[in-house]
Amino acid sequence: MTGWIITGVVVAVFVIVLVIVVGMYNTLVRKRIDTENGWAQIDVQLKRRYDLIPNLVETVKGYASHEKETLENVIQARNQAVQVPSDAMHAAQKAGAENMLTQALGRLFALSEAYPDLKANQNFAQLQEEISSTENKIGYARQHYNDTVGRYDEAIQSFPSNIVAGVFNFKPAEYFELEEAEAREAPKVSFS
Repeated sequence: MTGWIITGVVVAVFVIVLVIVVGMYNTLVRKRIDTENGWAQIDVQLKRRYDLIPNLVETVKGYASHEKETLENVIQARNQAVQVPSDAMHAAQKAGAENMLTQALGRLFALSEAYPDLKANQNFAQLQEEISSTENKIGYARQHYNDTVGRYDEAIQSFPSNIVAGVFNFKPAEYFELEEAEAREAPKVSFS
């Protein structure tokens, strides 16, 4: 009789531990998926930004064709940003490329001050507004992504879920951070 009781207790403890481990594993998977979804939202906005840039450059070309270097820098920065893999594992690289693109766009928008006809162009103004709106959306998506990364990283480093994370090879995610202070702001758009 005592053998059955001991076996019953061992089985009950095993089942309880198994349920806890499965629960922790599922929680970690949900947090990892949330992080991947957060990255996908950033990626959508970055692609929108990349699609707007060639139209903006073409509009500026008509008014400031001798500003070739600035236009080439924007296209080069865009192409470099597009080439960085769009996944959460390359968030730091993507952030660096986006820093360069943001700076190049800022210089391009500054050209409008020197060219009143460009500044008055309806297409240019609309593209500026769309890019500015997209920059804001990127900022919100980046904030959401970094929040989900924080929760995920906390879960894989906290006891006892860190044991489950280690056994099932859950890796920390990278934050999407802008390095330079001026790159932390959207390009200035002025219509005055």
